Amino acid sequence: MTSIYSYSLEDLTKIMQAMGQSAYRSKQIFTWLYKKRVRSFDEMSDISASFREELKKNFDFSLPQIDVMEKSKDGTVKCLFKLKDGEKVEAVLMHYVYGYSVCVSSQVGCNMSCAFCASGLLKKKRNLTPDEMLGQVIAFDQMLRDQDESLHVTHCVVMGTGEPFDNYDNVLSFVRILNCQFGMDIGARHITISTCGVVPSILRFGKEGLQVNLAISLHAPTNELRDQLMPINKAYPLEKLIPSIVQYGKDSGGRRVTFEYILIKGVNDSLECAKKLQLLIAPTFGYVNLIPYNPVMENGFERSPDENVSLFHGYLLSKKVKATVRKEFGSDIDAACGQLRAKYDKNK
Repeated sequence: MTSIYSYSLEDLTKIMQAMGQSAYRSKQIFTWLYKKRVRSFDEMSDISASFREELKKNFDFSLPQIDVMEKSKDGTVKCLFKLKDGEKVEAVLMHYVYGYSVCVSSQVGCNMSCAFCASGLLKKKRNLTPDEMLGQVIAFDQMLRDQDESLHVTHCVVMGTGEPFDNYDNVLSFVRILNCQFGMDIGARHITISTCGVVPSILRFGKEGLQVNLAISLHAPTNELRDQLMPINKAYPLEKLIPSIVQYGKDSGGRRVTFEYILIKGVNDSLECAKKLQLLIAPTFGYVNLIPYNPVMENGFERSPDENVSLFHGYLLSKKVKATVRKEFGSDIDAACGQLRAKYDKNK
């Protein structure tokens, strides 16, 4: 049986019409699910008893359940969620001055095999469905509401375990539920999808008509270095990736991407790398988010010294590149992608 949380409003409307109901029925159900937060069809009092019975035969209310929770001294919360088939994925809740953001996983494991990432240690087993991604957000949202009814999740980034554009259709359905005014009602510009550079999907995404943010996990300014850090570069090298981003900007009405760049000691944190990065991304007019590396024991990489981070950042700013250094969260609770599940798997 499929979870009722799997469907975007558009998809649920089609299903309701196929079941002989009016299009309005899907909005009623969405309101009960996401505004009134009911957990059974019997609570949907403005739907006839006979049709509620029909709904019970076709859908359930299954969502991922929190299996392990870790809380950081800085307020960050990381959870390992158990799925219906027993698989586990992780997500993180972070508190910013502008609100609460959830970092969501999109796959069980990941096949991108990025050399610096804990997620790469966990090979992809399957894609997550929209309800499995949504359940990560709902759990944290309810956690906040239980503390204070005025609190809720305001932002979402699809930057956890997995490559979102390797699960394109499910991720887009999830995003549409997040953004829908009858759904979670999170503003499109408060939602970010991060890809390591799946060029065909970047081009496709530019034509979706969504105001959702796009981030590119770049992490190297040359093909030689990016080949070593990110195997996907061999399929979509920089001479294909950068033009696709330029085209994305044109197709999306001028939206700019953010380049994610993890700084690793002695690997990609030199001033020479900063110079090459600035030249590489110039045609895109993109932003740069510099990320201090959160070490993963198994790969041997080290965090870039603060001095190197400062010099790298300063050079980009001197060239009028809009660049920031990401605030760190949860360094004491394995908050980087894949770390909590990797620790769980190791200790099983």
